[in-house]
Amino acid sequence: MTGGKLGVAIHGVGDVAYAHAASWMKNPHVAIVSVSSRRKESAQRLVEKMGLDCTVHESFDQVLKDDRVDIVNISGPNHVHCEQGIAAAEAGKHVLMEKPMALSMDENRALRDAVAGAGVRSVVSFVLRWNPLFENLKSLLAAGTIGELFYVEVDYWHGIGPWYRGWQWARTKKAGGSTMLFGGCHAVDAMRWFANDEVVEVSAFSNNAKGLYEYDANVVALLKFRGGAIGKTSALFDAEMPYTFNIDLAGTEGTLRDNRLWSKKLLPGQTGWATLPTILPDSADVSHHPFDAQINHFVDCIREERESHCNIADAYHTHEVCLAIDRSIAQGGKPVSLPLE
Repeated sequence: MTGGKLGVAIHGVGDVAYAHAASWMKNPHVAIVSVSSRRKESAQRLVEKMGLDCTVHESFDQVLKDDRVDIVNISGPNHVHCEQGIAAAEAGKHVLMEKPMALSMDENRALRDAVAGAGVRSVVSFVLRWNPLFENLKSLLAAGTIGELFYVEVDYWHGIGPWYRGWQWARTKKAGGSTMLFGGCHAVDAMRWFANDEVVEVSAFSNNAKGLYEYDANVVALLKFRGGAIGKTSALFDAEMPYTFNIDLAGTEGTLRDNRLWSKKLLPGQTGWATLPTILPDSADVSHHPFDAQINHFVDCIREERESHCNIADAYHTHEVCLAIDRSIAQGGKPVSLPLE
């Protein structure tokens, strides 16, 4: 700690790092003490733009050796997340990790085990868990407003092309991974979060309509949950439309469709959809994401010595489902059982 505050090091300075920095700066219990990246000039640019007074380290090794650093904010390209997360945990640093945290099951297991072995706190940036609509839906589900959930559908439709700042690495298998790992993981995580259950089987298909990616850009998957619910998810990178995050939750006593509610239990005599006046996950702009709430939650977890509901141990299961979907695609749509061996 520095001056009684937890020291934060931001490593990797893409667009999301600026949003992270803004949220860290609002929390009274932390101070940004370091910013670093593959290119020092990029790190220096963030420092200057955000008006920070901190060190600009030239390597990740220097970050981990800095005794002022209590929390490492890992926000570089996808393919370095796991390696850096393991190194940070082994150095005794708490970890905020951008998604995806791993691109293979070997990485997924290694990161989970390293964090557990080190005993540090962690949170993975499935930031939509703090979106107000998500919080509304979780509350309604917990209250039994639509009865027993039997169908879950969440879609991530986000046309991503050369305009994207990280396009050169994101479009590759080595660094981007796959459509489900790069972006569709948000939808998969939402399904697990709403179902409050784990997936036991997936079947998936894909295509590459525009040929812009090294991997298939468009994916659809059917899922079975342990408790009997079924579901569907899709991720479309070739979509020609505004960013859309569809949510459909069907229960024995009603249905939730995005911010619309139909409930025989709560609203007997209902003649039309009731609309929840809340903030929807309807923008891909990082400034729209609830990073303030996520980071405040993580700081509280560290200070109160408790685990986050969105820690690396939990995110392990979201990534496992994404990797199972990719495996099913590679096998021509054959069902894949979870947990993966």
